[in-house]
Amino acid sequence: MALEETLTQTEARMKKAIEALKHELSTVRTGRAAPSLVEDLEVDAYGAATPLVSLAAISAPEARQIVIQPWDRNLIKPIEKAILSSDLGLAPANDGAVIRLNIPSLTEERRRDLVKSVHKKVEDGRVEIRTLRRHAHDELRAKEKSSGVTADEVKRVEAQLQKLTDRYILVADEIGQAKEKEILAV
Repeated sequence: MALEETLTQTEARMKKAIEALKHELSTVRTGRAAPSLVEDLEVDAYGAATPLVSLAAISAPEARQIVIQPWDRNLIKPIEKAILSSDLGLAPANDGAVIRLNIPSLTEERRRDLVKSVHKKVEDGRVEIRTLRRHAHDELRAKEKSSGVTADEVKRVEAQLQKLTDRYILVADEIGQAKEKEILAV
């Protein structure tokens, strides 16, 4: 039935919104070394902006260190430049073959700032989920008018849509709380 199809499509979009939120939060620094902090950095390589992950092997051999090993040694300077110009606040150490990033412990003030940033990103995720609900709601109303679907059927699907929305907003909140705990852990 067309109404269930709308519900299925909306759920798929909400899953994508949650995945986008997870990806967004993976780039927030937590005081622990994680390759995901630098993977998406845009490096000016070979005349084009290229994500760092496609130019080098990135690993975290220790809890507070990231090692970046470029596949082409000529890219060490552009990679350093990209790291310095990013908002990570990290100083790269270069030995000619690899770049090491030492992750300093976060200050209490910096932790609070990061938590605020996480809250904002989670709220953006919630807004996206509610926007998807609104679009689905509009679609259901349009189908009610155009294809002769009864108002009772639309109400039933709208109730399911609300349950779906509540569930995904709860998932977004849980992801945000887990990231907050990770940031606040000393």
